[in-house]
Amino acid sequence: IWVVGTLISLTVLLPGLTPTSLITGLGIGTVAIGFAFQDIFENFLAGIFIMARKKMRIGDYIMSDGIEGVVEEIKLRETHIRKLSRELSIVPNAKLFKNTIEIITDEGLRRHEITVGVAYDTDLERARIIIRDAVESSTGVKLEPAPDVLADEFNSSSIDFTVRWWSGSGIADMLDSRDSVVRNIKIAFDEAGIEIPFPQ
Repeated sequence: IWVVGTLISLTVLLPGLTPTSLITGLGIGTVAIGFAFQDIFENFLAGIFIMARKKMRIGDYIMSDGIEGVVEEIKLRETHIRKLSRELSIVPNAKLFKNTIEIITDEGLRRHEITVGVAYDTDLERARIIIRDAVESSTGVKLEPAPDVLADEFNSSSIDFTVRWWSGSGIADMLDSRDSVVRNIKIAFDEAGIEIPFPQ
């Protein structure tokens, strides 16, 4: 009743204004408002869906479409992600909802991997044992599941081993264990007289 009364009043006050033109104008205005607020509504709904799902909680370390860092806060329209260098990224929720997200800290353990090359005249079984012992004695390396040391490739100047081990999924765990593994392998190779070749 109020809408009809308003339309009749406007047509009386403004003779050039017809109900058809008024309704058409309202329709165009509604579409314009819809486009203007599309991103706001999209991010709002994405925020609700992100909060409702069980994965990606505050404190998780994530990677998504070039964004990498720790989830610091999840709001209805945006998510705050703190980079390792301490910059804060404010990301629209729609971007996180539409793109693939890798949650690095979803589980307590994470597998890490490096490649180690030895000279062609090296006793490969001896090198494998030395690498395995060096990895197992490294900081933060879990002995269960056991580390893998696999002869992987005939490279141009070396025979390459793929070395895999498990440690905590946190960034500090990853960096500490990787640092310890690399240093321990180098020390063990030096003591055993095993050469890590470089391209000639």
